[in-house]
Amino acid sequence: MRKTPGACRLVGSREHRGQPGVLMVLGQGDEAAAVPAAGGKEPEVPLRREDGAGTGQPCPCPEPGVEAAGAEERRVCGCCSGLSWPRCCKAPGEEGEKKKAACPGLGLFYTVLSAFLFSVASLFLKKIEDVHSVEVSAFRCVFQMAFVLPGLIYYKTGFLGPKGKRIFLFFRGFLGSSAMILLYYAFQVMPLADATVITFSSPVFTSLLAWIFLKEKYSIWDLLFTLFAITGVILIARPPFLFGSNVTGIEGSYTDHLKGTIAAITSTVSGASTFVIIRKVGKSVHYFLSIWYYAVIGLIGCVIALFVMNEWRLPYCGKDRILLILIGLLGLGGQVFLTKALQIEKAGPVAIMKTMDVVFAFILQILFLNHLPTWWTVGGALCVVASSSGTAIRKWRQSLKKAKQNEI
Repeated sequence: MRKTPGACRLVGSREHRGQPGVLMVLGQGDEAAAVPAAGGKEPEVPLRREDGAGTGQPCPCPEPGVEAAGAEERRVCGCCSGLSWPRCCKAPGEEGEKKKAACPGLGLFYTVLSAFLFSVASLFLKKIEDVHSVEVSAFRCVFQMAFVLPGLIYYKTGFLGPKGKRIFLFFRGFLGSSAMILLYYAFQVMPLADATVITFSSPVFTSLLAWIFLKEKYSIWDLLFTLFAITGVILIARPPFLFGSNVTGIEGSYTDHLKGTIAAITSTVSGASTFVIIRKVGKSVHYFLSIWYYAVIGLIGCVIALFVMNEWRLPYCGKDRILLILIGLLGLGGQVFLTKALQIEKAGPVAIMKTMDVVFAFILQILFLNHLPTWWTVGGALCVVASSSGTAIRKWRQSLKKAKQNEI
């Protein structure tokens, strides 16, 4: 018997075989829906369009028993009450594409909003007095645990994760929390823009570590971007053996500035290591579970460090307590919006738009901290931003080229 392309077929339902006048509509998705047949005629199913883009026309259906061509690609479209395509009013994916194009640039807006929230949280950290950076990190871990716990329960991911991935999750939590503590320390002892610029070189170190541990390709362009990032960090740190002992434009003593620079660089390398671990784990672990390890291990480490250093104390001023709560909320909000941005936008444009972190840091430092950045800091910022943006653009172009090759 000749098969008719794009057709659907009607067969008797096993469940309703004893009920006369009931047929099953089989389409391109292995799911069947029982419909009553009046007088042996084919049932008429009203079709509708949810988006109001016109009225769908039903596809001509052959006589019962005629098989549909391409039955191995059976799918059910969600736009017409579960009818199978092409009996549905539109092809699968058409409505999703229209929805995606309905609000262009939403992912980039989420990225800018995330950068703003992170920058404001850093500003509040500079405003807190007599509270150690480790204690601030502990408060943020508590907020993350409180908001992630309902997600773990809802998605039923468990609290430990797959057995083969737990060691990676442990190191992800340890390195991620260490990066957060060191970054907060850098924010407290050095200018806000300087610390932000140094940590922004993370994509360059991520490419280097991925080449070492994941055997990913590392080209001459990656080496050039790495050298640019190192140059930017040197311009910001301004070591005495290159710039002399008279260093201007820093907060406090040069010893604190140097400690903050080392902490920021170590934080950047630790953050890049967490990206490599997350890339190694892939999608086999839910991102809520990854954040859970980050918060739990970070909180344990912070509590131990505070008791060893004898630095645990509640802030005396009510303003500092409010700032601690706001830091936790803003940090969580920044993570949420950044995650949403990566879900609906390609990683390349998101990484480029992340340069707004540096812009916001300079603006907030000038407006609220009355600290004008030096030309050395501006030059270092340009080097680091150029390096990170170049790395992001190159990775983006590689992913687009690979996607086109897969389509061919």
